[in-house]
Amino acid sequence: QVQLVESGGGLVQAGDSLRLSCAASGRTFNKYAMGWFRQAPGKEREFVAAIGGWSAESTYYADSVKGRFTISRDNAENTVYLQMDSLKPEDTAVYYCAAKSGTIVAGLAREYDYWGQGTQVTVSS
Repeated sequence: QVQLVESGGGLVQAGDSLRLSCAASGRTFNKYAMGWFRQAPGKEREFVAAIGGWSAESTYYADSVKGRFTISRDNAENTVYLQMDSLKPEDTAVYYCAAKSGTIVAGLAREYDYWGQGTQVTVSS
C-alpha cells in the first residue's frame, strides 16, 4: 500500500512558476513509476508527466506541457516533484500524483494503482 500526499498548489499569474511535491509512504518508493495527472472542471482527467522507477532515467510528458514542466524524483526522500514554468490559464486544474507498480513509465490513468487527493493550481490571466 502506498499513500500519496500532494502539496504546492496555489493561485499564480500567467507566466509564473510553481513546484508541486508528492510525498509517498512506504519503503519501496523507488520500485514505482510515478505520474502527474490533472483534471479541470468539466473535463476528464488527463496525463501530464511520468517518471520511471529506480534511476528515473525515463520521463514522459504530455505535448501540452513539454518544455514547460519538469518531473523529477528524490528516492531518498520518497518524493516526486513537478516543476511548472511559464504557466498558462489553461493549466488551471486539480493536479494529482499517482504511483504505478513497476518501474516503466505510463501515460494512462488506468495503469496507476495509487492516487493522492489532489492539489489545486489556478493560473490567472
